[in-house]
Amino acid sequence: MRVVTVCRASVLFLSLLSALIVSDAALAHQPFFEETDTTSSTPMMVSDPDISTALFSTLEKPGDVDFFAFTVSAGQTVEIGMTIPQISGQEEFAPTIGVIATGLERGGVSELPADALALLSGDEGAYLLEPAEATIFFEPFSRTAYWRRQRRQITFPADGEAVVVVWHSRGAVGRYTLVVGQREVLGGDTAFARKIKEYWTPVLVPPADEFDSHAGPAENADQRPPALQSDTSDPETATPRCSWLMRLLAALLGTEERCQ
Repeated sequence: MRVVTVCRASVLFLSLLSALIVSDAALAHQPFFEETDTTSSTPMMVSDPDISTALFSTLEKPGDVDFFAFTVSAGQTVEIGMTIPQISGQEEFAPTIGVIATGLERGGVSELPADALALLSGDEGAYLLEPAEATIFFEPFSRTAYWRRQRRQITFPADGEAVVVVWHSRGAVGRYTLVVGQREVLGGDTAFARKIKEYWTPVLVPPADEFDSHAGPAENADQRPPALQSDTSDPETATPRCSWLMRLLAALLGTEERCQ
């Protein structure tokens, strides 16, 4: 009986530790996953663009365009950016972000993909966030790394719905994380630990006969995005800095070498 009680206590303790680990990992962003492919008529909704939210998404076939939406007030400033998980084959994967909203300048409208043009009724403009030189971000406890690409703060001139469009100008496929908002609030997908494992896999390119007719041309060396630049030491050899909670969990799990 005592053995059974100890085992149950151990299972409960490990479950609580796992919940804390996921909670601490998600603290910087509330994580959510693109469960089904989004379209201009069925965007993935962001409930509060002020809260830091990470939308784990995929351009799954050439010509794929993803859509996200949230409500803004006149004068509201929202930070929007993108990170690329360091999955094999994604070293140069760098989608473009377009933001459509009432009152924005119309200079970026001509660069939008065809799928997004239906969202323009006359008063909307578009702001483009093109791929920027990447820096490397290393998440210490999970020992996963990302390439940070573009990030910008946008002030919206009018009340209404803002739509974020993500596409690759040359039809490349891959996984990315769209980041919206800055204020850190605990929350997100409670199944994060399970879903992130499935997400962290290369995207298989479908057969050529399944390509959409609007897929972009093949990438060449002249069209590659800006080179990567590390803002950390080598993640394989460095001892990353961790929060106090991460250091405590690492000590309890016997993995102190992961944190300092």
